[in-house]
Amino acid sequence: MQSPSERQKDLYQLAESQGGYFTTKQAASLGYSSSKRIYHVRAGNWTREHRGIYRLARFPEPQRSDLILWWLWSRDRSDQPTGVFSHQTALSLHELTDANPARLDLTVPRGFRRTAPVPKALRLHYDEVPQKDQEILHDVPVTTALRATLDVWREGSLPKPTIREAFLEAMKRGSITQTQVASAKRDPESAEVLAQLQNGTT
Repeated sequence: MQSPSERQKDLYQLAESQGGYFTTKQAASLGYSSSKRIYHVRAGNWTREHRGIYRLARFPEPQRSDLILWWLWSRDRSDQPTGVFSHQTALSLHELTDANPARLDLTVPRGFRRTAPVPKALRLHYDEVPQKDQEILHDVPVTTALRATLDVWREGSLPKPTIREAFLEAMKRGSITQTQVASAKRDPESAEVLAQLQNGTT
């Protein structure tokens, strides 16, 4: 059986990889029973950020703690986070647009279900995001600049000139590569959007 100091060390290492956050199940897997969890909250060692999500009170606040919180919220029944920040939120995180939507765009698997209402801070999209369309920003999964551009163009949530400007800027920076574009063009729908982005048509 682990000593309290060993258990505390393990929890810190786990939380450190998640901006100081951790879930109820993660704490329980390290030996923190319900009574221990209640104790640490009352003692001020942990703060309860959302149902089933805590944060080490003395851990430095990450720059985008909101992203980590809602990424952990997207966990499935096995306690694995499934969400990927996408659409306008991803464009903003890639610093390709000044748009600052009121809600965070989070894409979750099509089979994702929660009994509780979706938090007002989130706008969920249901789709599968392959690993090739993801990268890590601010310690959370975010769709690539190309995937974000295509998603926003398809949903029409920003003016076409704004999206095209973001696309061209991403190409200029190398955030979108020719290899990525060539790969995306294998999909007929994506090829059509890319033709419009590259040729300046709508």
